[in-house]
Amino acid sequence: MAFNQDFGNIKGKITSEKGEVLIGVTLQIKNTSLITQTNREGEFFLSKVPLSSTLFFSRLGFKDFQIDFELVADKDNYLNIVLISDIQALDEVHITERYNASNLKTIDAAALNVYPQASGSFETFLKNMPGVSGNNELSSQYSVRGGNFDENLIYLNDIEIYRPMQIYSGQQEGLGFINPDLASNTRYSAGGFEARYGDKMSSVLDVRYSRPDSLSLDAQIGFLSRSASLKVPFKNSYLLVGIRNKKNQSLLGTQNLEGDYLSDFSDYQFLFRHDLGSKLSLSVFGNYNHGGLLINPKKRLTEFGTSDEVLRLNVNYDGEESSSYESLMAALTVAYNATSSLNFKWISSFSSIDEEENKDLLGWYAFNEKNGGLDPKNLGSLLGSGSNLAFRDNFLNTMILNTELRMYKQIRNSFIETGIRFQSDKIKDRIDEYYGIDTTGYSLRSSARWNYSDIINQKHIQEIGRVSGFIQSTFNLKPNLTLAAGLRANFNAFSREKLISPRVSLFYSPAFKDDILFRFSLGSYSQAPFYREIKQYNGIINPNARAQRSFHFIAGTDYEFDGLGTRLKFSSELYYKILSRITPYKIEDLKLRYLSESTAKGYAAGADFSLIGNFAGDLMSTFRFSVMKTKEDIKDDSFQTVDEKGKPVTIAPGYLRRPTDQLFNIAMMFQDRLLQNPTYKVHLNLIYSSALPFGPPGPERYTDQFKIPAYKRVDIGFSKDLADSQSKNSFVFVKKYFQSLSLHAELFNLLNFKNTASYLWLDDKNENQYAVPNYLTFRRFNLRVIAKLKT
Repeated sequence: MAFNQDFGNIKGKITSEKGEVLIGVTLQIKNTSLITQTNREGEFFLSKVPLSSTLFFSRLGFKDFQIDFELVADKDNYLNIVLISDIQALDEVHITERYNASNLKTIDAAALNVYPQASGSFETFLKNMPGVSGNNELSSQYSVRGGNFDENLIYLNDIEIYRPMQIYSGQQEGLGFINPDLASNTRYSAGGFEARYGDKMSSVLDVRYSRPDSLSLDAQIGFLSRSASLKVPFKNSYLLVGIRNKKNQSLLGTQNLEGDYLSDFSDYQFLFRHDLGSKLSLSVFGNYNHGGLLINPKKRLTEFGTSDEVLRLNVNYDGEESSSYESLMAALTVAYNATSSLNFKWISSFSSIDEEENKDLLGWYAFNEKNGGLDPKNLGSLLGSGSNLAFRDNFLNTMILNTELRMYKQIRNSFIETGIRFQSDKIKDRIDEYYGIDTTGYSLRSSARWNYSDIINQKHIQEIGRVSGFIQSTFNLKPNLTLAAGLRANFNAFSREKLISPRVSLFYSPAFKDDILFRFSLGSYSQAPFYREIKQYNGIINPNARAQRSFHFIAGTDYEFDGLGTRLKFSSELYYKILSRITPYKIEDLKLRYLSESTAKGYAAGADFSLIGNFAGDLMSTFRFSVMKTKEDIKDDSFQTVDEKGKPVTIAPGYLRRPTDQLFNIAMMFQDRLLQNPTYKVHLNLIYSSALPFGPPGPERYTDQFKIPAYKRVDIGFSKDLADSQSKNSFVFVKKYFQSLSLHAELFNLLNFKNTASYLWLDDKNENQYAVPNYLTFRRFNLRVIAKLKT
């Protein structure tokens, strides 16, 4: 007879040789029925394990591992395992999790930190991922396969993250939510994601902060930003702390608007997890993110047009504009391992975001046709002059409270996940803004004959309750064939719609060719209206706003091969999205303004291709090319015009290019070393995004017939690690106390491209309308130091 003292519990964590947590590793006690899989943090737990056991670990893409283990009775026995990737598999840490029954690709957030980028936010690097585009280096916002930023999901340890909604321009935007120094696992999908993820139409970014292997203290300081992180493992707990700060007024000063800039953006995060026993754990997460920007503009000189007709706008300003936001978030997670095959997780979170925007700015402008002479003072013929007045006094408070219960069950070769979530949104919004223009000449504010437009004066308090749930099963039909099928349902008290979203994914690796993986996904994605989607262009709430819905059809292939002296991975994905019901919108710089009184149907179709490899030792480089087309047809949309005979006619514009319609996207992230001294490295980041549609201000989408020029940018950085073991001349002090100490010299916008963020619209004396470009940042030098202390 066996008594309790003949058994013990075993728990631990499984990582790759690079330290990346591994999800979905199967652990089996040989000659028993005990079997489990690692959870999404790479952890496992088994109870009632015989004291003398043989443990067998397996995961596709990694070598099988077996170990004999002697357990101590009636106690938790800890075992951390490192699996070695199959020699046929490409380095998972930098690229993707193979065969994980998911369309999500893994990104090494810490490895990307060596690349130069102006925003200071990790999310900026997503613009180099297949299917992703972004045309503003100051912003971490991105669009995916024809969608907008509101259609993207962000999770941290299964907690959904919410971001400020009132950002108007990239210079107002602070630090992104993700702290790459704390992230242990970052995964991303551009579509076709599973039912376990929420109700948005475009993409999901799934980030994990988890237990560190050892004590770690990192710091970074530069001209634009600074940060520090601390990771402390204890016996039954761990603590992660991260601090970031950005002051980028020197970068903002490279724009074509001269003035005094004062910016300050900070982010503070911590995560504490404690194991209360062998089966119960508790984790607490906190985040405080705030930022502010004050601008006292002085003057602006902008030249634009063609080589045959160069136009010049000269503006002098009086007044100032400011913006600020403050975000507070707290989350509590309780995990309970009922048995080795049954786990529960309860997640509750609270988010509060305050956003304030103030602007009282008067500008006197002169609009000229520039002469071709050499005298810069000879401005040529005057096309128009006058004054413009911009006023904003806006405040928005977003408060979100939610609680969720999830269950995970392993049944032989099937892994079942299910959950139910309750959420309450409360929004307080005050909008007071207008725009005035006087084309009579240089006038004082009090005496000008103002023509006012875009007048909005609204106050709203909106409360919305939401309920959602999902069930998903992932199982192996064959050793090389995996199916993930699930169903999501959600209901919200505003539109009172009951939305059902089935989703299915299939993953197949031919038995005769283990370096090829085929992926197929299809599913329904319903996005219930959030606050911004229910507001009309004039700020009025539309009580009839409804959910948006799309259907994804995706086929992809991953192929690994030897070439160019290294192991390469080529990935391709074809997709078609039926946008059966969407809400049209316009984009003004970064601000989304929905036309919630209208509905539309549309489509998005395209292909993404990427090539990834380590061309210089362990330095990863990526190349990607994307092609995409997206259009929409607004229901009952029409406008009046006159025909050749002067008779009025009604035109139905039909399918229009969506604001995110971008035919081509090309991106490259390349790294290399100096042959004679490999401690010197070069990091190159290149992006090309083709033209976007735009039009004059106003809710009329059919006027978006113009093109914002293609976005072109090259950032380059050079680094030297003083603590590198290959360094020929290094200080003893550095090698004694630093794991790495790298110096980075960077040039943003190396080729000094003139990229356009938005346009200022003006009328000349002949009532011709001109779009004056608002340029983004120009070339700028940056210096930073990254230090990792030995512990």
